[in-house]
Amino acid sequence: MTNGQKFERAKTKTASRLAGYLQPYMRPFLGAFFCMVAVSVMNVLPPWLFKSVVDDVLISKNTVVLNTLCAGVVVIFTLKGAALFGQQYLMNWVGQRVVMDIRLALYDHMQRMSLRAVHASRVGELMSRLTGDVAALQGLVTNTLTDLAANGAAFFGMLTFILYINWQLTLIIVAALPAIAWLLGYAGEKLRSAGRRVQERLANLTAIVQEAFSAIRVVRAFATEELELARFRQGNRENFDALLRAVRIQAVLAGVVEVFLIAALAVVFWFGGRQVLTDRMTPGELVAFIGYIAFMVQPVRSLMGSLGSIQTGLAASERIFSALDAPGEASGGGGRVPNRVRGRVTFENVRFSYTPGREVLRGIALDVRAGEKVAVVGPTGSGKSTLADLIPRFYDPTSGRVLIDGTDVAGLSLPDLRRQIGIVPQEPVLMRGTLAFNIAYGLPGASMESIRAAAKVAGIDDFIMDLPGAYEAEVGERGVTLSGGQRQRVAIARAVVRDPRILILDEATSSLDMEAERQAQEAMSRAMADRTAFVIAHRLSTVRNANRILVLADGEIVQEGTHEALLNQNGLYATLARGPNL
Repeated sequence: MTNGQKFERAKTKTASRLAGYLQPYMRPFLGAFFCMVAVSVMNVLPPWLFKSVVDDVLISKNTVVLNTLCAGVVVIFTLKGAALFGQQYLMNWVGQRVVMDIRLALYDHMQRMSLRAVHASRVGELMSRLTGDVAALQGLVTNTLTDLAANGAAFFGMLTFILYINWQLTLIIVAALPAIAWLLGYAGEKLRSAGRRVQERLANLTAIVQEAFSAIRVVRAFATEELELARFRQGNRENFDALLRAVRIQAVLAGVVEVFLIAALAVVFWFGGRQVLTDRMTPGELVAFIGYIAFMVQPVRSLMGSLGSIQTGLAASERIFSALDAPGEASGGGGRVPNRVRGRVTFENVRFSYTPGREVLRGIALDVRAGEKVAVVGPTGSGKSTLADLIPRFYDPTSGRVLIDGTDVAGLSLPDLRRQIGIVPQEPVLMRGTLAFNIAYGLPGASMESIRAAAKVAGIDDFIMDLPGAYEAEVGERGVTLSGGQRQRVAIARAVVRDPRILILDEATSSLDMEAERQAQEAMSRAMADRTAFVIAHRLSTVRNANRILVLADGEIVQEGTHEALLNQNGLYATLARGPNL
C-alpha cells in the first residue's frame, strides 16, 4: 500500500468516526442543511437580478420591472437573513454537542487508560489532546464544515447559472478546474501534514508549561528559571515555525487559485465582449455572467481557507482518536465481590514485567491471612510497590494469579474489587476543595458522621475542628495549606472512610519528620486494626511490629519472618536494618 493510499484510508476512517458522533443529531443537522441550501439559493440570485436591471430596466426602460426587482431584493435578503440565522444556530448547536460528546468520551477514556499508557505519555500532551486538539476539532465541526457546505453549494449554484447563460464561456471557466482540483489535492496533503505538526508542537508547548509548574519548587530551589524559559522559548519558536509554515502554504494556495480565476475572468470578458458586439449575447447576460464569476471568487477563497482548517481539524481528530484507541484498563470479569470480603490475599507463582525481557517480580508465592499485617522491605527497585499494585489490579501479572478469598482478581469487577481496598500512597495527592470533600473522595456521598469517624481513625478530627470552617476549610491546590503529616493523615482518612478489608500503605511515612511520623504511625495502627494490611516501608519503626516481614531482592522473596527472627538470620534484612535506609 502506497503512502497516498494509507493517507486516504486514514482520512476516510477519521471522517467516518466523526460522522458516527453526528448520527444522534441528524434532525437538527438536516434542518441546518436545508437552511444552508436556502442561503445558497439566495446567494446566487443577485447576479441574475443584474441581468434584468440591464436588459429589462436600463435598456427596455420598464418601471414595473424596476419596482418588482426592488421589492424582490428586500424579500430575498429578508429570507436570506432568517435562513442564515437558522443555519448558524442549528449548525453550531449540532457542532457543539458533537464536540461536547467527544470531549466527554476522551476525558472518560483518559481516566480509564491503562497505567502503562498513562506513564508512556506526558501529562501535558494528554491535556493538549483534551484542550488544543478538541478546540481545533470544534472549529472544524462548528464553522469550517458549515462554511465548506455553504460556499460549495453557492459555487455549484453559480456554476449552474453561468452554464445556463452561456455554455461556451462556461467551458473556459471549467477548463481551469482540473488544474485547481490538482492543486487542492496537493496542497491538502501539505496542509494536513502542517496541521499535524502544529498540533504536535502545541502539545509539546503545553507539556513544557505543565512540567515546569508542577515542579515549581524544584525550579525555584535550583534557580533554573532561565533554563525553563529557554525550554519554553524553544518550544514557542517551534510552534511559531509550524504555524507559519501552514499559513504560508494556505496563503500561496489562495493566491494561485485567485490568479487562475482572474485569468479566466479576463478571457471571459474578452470573448463575451465580442459576442455582445456581434449580438450573440445581450449586455445583461454578459453583466450577469461576469457578476457570477466575480461572486465565485469569494466562495473559492473561502473554500481555500476551509481546506486548511479541515486539514488541521482532521489532524487534531487523528490525535484525539489515537488517544481514544490507547489501551484501556482491563475491565475485569463479571464476577461480583461480596459486600464484605474476609481479606485473605494469595499470590500463586506471580511473575510480572513492565517491558518484555525484564522481570520485576519472579515467582512470587505468598499467602496472607485475613487480618494479618505484612510489611514488605527491600532495596530500591526490588519490586515492593509493584507487588502491592497487583492487588487492586493496577497491573495484571505476566503469569500466575492473585486471589482474594480464593477468587482470582482477574475475574472480578474492578469497581467492586477496589471498594474493598484502601490505599495510602507515599506522596498523598489532595484535590482542590474542602477537607470533607477530600476525605469523602474515597466514598462519594459519605455522610458527615462517616467522614468524622474516618478522621478520628486518622487522628485529625481535633485538628480539623480547630480550623476556621472546620471540615469545610479549603485545602488548596494539591493540599498546599496543610503540612506533610496532615496531608498524610487526610490520605489515611480517605482510605479508611469506605471501611476496606485490605489496606495498602506504600511508604506512607518515608518523607515525614520524626513527630509527623509518630502521629502518622499512630493513625496507621488504628487504620490497620481488624484489616489485612500491606505496609511497604523504608523505616524500621514502620515494620518491626508487623505479623510478618517479607524481604524482596531482584523481584524475589528472599527472606520471610518476624523482626526478631530476621535479625537473628543475619541476612539481607539485618543488613538493611543496620543501614540508613531502614
